[in-house]
Amino acid sequence: TPAPAKTPATFGIGRPATPAEIAALDIDIGPEGAGLPPGRGTAADGAPIYAARCAGCHGKTGREGPNDVLVGRLPGDAFPFARDPRAPKTIGSYWPYATTVFDYIRRAMPPDAPGSLKDEEVYGLVAYLLAMNELIPQDAVVDAASLPKVQMPARAHFVPDTRGQPKAT
Repeated sequence: TPAPAKTPATFGIGRPATPAEIAALDIDIGPEGAGLPPGRGTAADGAPIYAARCAGCHGKTGREGPNDVLVGRLPGDAFPFARDPRAPKTIGSYWPYATTVFDYIRRAMPPDAPGSLKDEEVYGLVAYLLAMNELIPQDAVVDAASLPKVQMPARAHFVPDTRGQPKAT
């Protein structure tokens, strides 16, 4: 029988990414706010950005669509999603962390130019959306210190999945 072929150490193509290239892509934001950039925004800052860049997909007030509905809370902040998969999963009814709103908008929105918004614009949009969901006052300033402190109604419904984790001894 022939000897198995050796796997090469490298394929001889490409190059290691530079620290600057890695830093440009390392933009994730943790639930506690780790990774949030400098900057700030208010709902008043975010309203015109929303009207120009978001309303076409999410509706004038964030409730109309045609794409995902962003605004709306359920009475008593109910969480019926296991029983009713048609219940709208809005920022105010479903998202567990306010920091995720920042992360998602900065990374993926608008869909025709993801990553094109400046951090200050993202903070303004996040403030606008949180205020529209009645999670912060209209005049609140959102920044790296205040955003992780926003209490999302659905937070308690999301728990770490510890299946397969070693048991503490």
